[in-house]
Amino acid sequence: MPEGDAVRRTADRLDRALAGQLLTGSDFRVPQLATTDLTGAAVARTATHGKHLLTRLTTPDGDRLTLHTHLKMEGSWRVVAAGARWPGPAQDARVVLRTRSVQAVGFLLGLVELLPTADEAAVVGHLGPDLLGPWTAHDEETALTRLTAAPDRVLGAALLDQTVVAGIGTIWLSETCFLQGVHPQGPVRAVGDPLRLLRRARLLLRAALEHGRPITTGDRRQPMWVYRRHRQPCLRCGTTIQAGPVGEAGRERTTYWCPRCQPMT
Repeated sequence: MPEGDAVRRTADRLDRALAGQLLTGSDFRVPQLATTDLTGAAVARTATHGKHLLTRLTTPDGDRLTLHTHLKMEGSWRVVAAGARWPGPAQDARVVLRTRSVQAVGFLLGLVELLPTADEAAVVGHLGPDLLGPWTAHDEETALTRLTAAPDRVLGAALLDQTVVAGIGTIWLSETCFLQGVHPQGPVRAVGDPLRLLRRARLLLRAALEHGRPITTGDRRQPMWVYRRHRQPCLRCGTTIQAGPVGEAGRERTTYWCPRCQPMT
């Protein structure tokens, strides 16, 4: 599943293509919106909250609407020139937004819904603070409170829980825990400085957004410390990297760690 920085890059791509433009046509290929026509709507921008995309529009009648989409595991938004061939099979398209010059096509989107912009809180209000958002002192306090509310909870499960903090997936779970020196399968209470951990995760996401791809080691040839390096030697100490599940029952995800740099406590 794309992580917060990848979703923000998708939103930026949509903004470059659609922001400030009028839609000349739309095509919703999901049952609940099959008859919806957004022709003539003005696109304001596409915002994000964690892994959620919020494309805000104003209809010719003055209604302010938000197209709420989520990529889930397989979804993507692609932008091509008007009339150009789509970079994916037509049967996988879920949404098509057209302007005079481009087509934005949402393929295999895991979630598609249209709602009044004023009601956005109904779909993202339950989420934790967005690591790529403004990140005020209140956001930081909220995230810290939610993370430490259950000290015995598995750290990896807490960090993947988007109601705690929004934007972390398995990449940033693995890399943040490595740099913090904590085991992702250990309890939250084992983290000596949870605020520093949250700040580190935010810095990693922002750096990935700035550089266009995740790089935590500073070396483009070997960009990750532990993520997807199962059975390879740790770049810091040479110990063999291990992998295992974290997350809630039935929704486990794979994470990675160095048993020497991140001892279980």
